[in-house]
Amino acid sequence: MTSAASAGAPVDGILATATIVLSLVLALWSLVAAVRHRAPDRLQFVGLAVLEVALLALAVVALVALGGGERPGEPGAFFGYLVTLVCLPPLAWVLAKMEPTRWGSAIVCAVCLVLPVVVVRLQQTWEVAGG
Repeated sequence: MTSAASAGAPVDGILATATIVLSLVLALWSLVAAVRHRAPDRLQFVGLAVLEVALLALAVVALVALGGGERPGEPGAFFGYLVTLVCLPPLAWVLAKMEPTRWGSAIVCAVCLVLPVVVVRLQQTWEVAGG
């Protein structure tokens, strides 16, 4: 029964958990920087890059599962969340570079708080078919 549940949800697991944790840690770091009136620093940009790599890996896992014949419960919503997921970190990067004040750090924080929600919604849209 456990293998069937994990086979039905390729976007669940350690990779999804790692992206959520990494995103929340980066959000906390960015929040501290924003509260201290600091512009985005190198660590925030490196964190966004690492987060993007993890999110791209999650997207690849989902696309490989689709290629293997698995299907999400809500395909339209699933693909919308998947595209949003991989576009948000680069968007945060660009906006934070354009805003080299504490508000740039606030942008990174806001995006990093949204990403875990999008990951969870991605998981939920996949699991609808099983419910």
